Amino acid sequence: MTPTRTVASSRTPVTAAPRRRHTAPLAFLAPFLIPFVLFTLVPVGYAFWQSLHKTERTGGTFGRTETVFAGFQQYADVMSEPFFMESLLRVALFALVQIPVMIALALTLALLLDSAVARLKRFFRLVYFVPYGIPGVVAALMWAFLYDPRLSPVVDVLRSVHLDVDLLGPDAILWSIGNVVTWTYTGYNMLIMYAALQAVPADLSEAARVDGAGPWTIALRIKVPVIRPALVLTGVFSLIGTFQLFTEPQVFRAISTSVTSTYTPNLAAYSLAAGDHYSEAAALSVLLAVATFALSFLFLRFTARRQG
Repeated sequence: MTPTRTVASSRTPVTAAPRRRHTAPLAFLAPFLIPFVLFTLVPVGYAFWQSLHKTERTGGTFGRTETVFAGFQQYADVMSEPFFMESLLRVALFALVQIPVMIALALTLALLLDSAVARLKRFFRLVYFVPYGIPGVVAALMWAFLYDPRLSPVVDVLRSVHLDVDLLGPDAILWSIGNVVTWTYTGYNMLIMYAALQAVPADLSEAARVDGAGPWTIALRIKVPVIRPALVLTGVFSLIGTFQLFTEPQVFRAISTSVTSTYTPNLAAYSLAAGDHYSEAAALSVLLAVATFALSFLFLRFTARRQG
């Protein structure tokens, strides 16, 4: 009996080990997967389901309402609206100009902080990051004051040099919003790049310095290529954030007639939902999510091909 018990006890860990190997990763992933499913996949799935239905009323104004299946009719209705392409093209133009400017500015600040001659690095890291800590509504209101021609010291300075610019007018409002976004998120992107720069081996810079390379050559030829994954990451984050542009246009809409209720896709979806057009708002939200995913995927493929 003793040998039998010995064999059985020796087999128990062997059969239990594979189970632990399969369940352990799930246990570690659970803190991410559970909120991701509850607060991302479930709302997206519900929005898609709602976009396939519409509400019909029978019996006049005070009749009975009924939710019926409409297929992709809501998508066709939304895509046929003039504001759909106008808002998409507007944020596409915004992304083409604002994202490169913000990434270049953030990279410059990160390289300056990482340089050997930089002083008070902790202080300036905090100073650059502070705008990101300010709520978006507060930041937009603050910049709205600086843009108001009746109150703004910025407008007074421009007028003193004979530049009469309406920063809240239709020709400048998009770039005024872009300035607010750049001011808010440059410090955030700078911290990501600066953290990546801290991982660059010091031997690379030292070897280049011994070979006679100057600070800018080291920065552009050694540091920037090494932190390219961080640049791609900030680019993807910025691209996603651009197509979710909402807070700044919503605030500026209250002070400028140049911003309409459909100025950006996200603002248009909000306006549709506020008008009880929930199915159209859901369809527009799904279309916006698909467009954001497609552009982010193409951007990643393009950068991976350039890197390869």
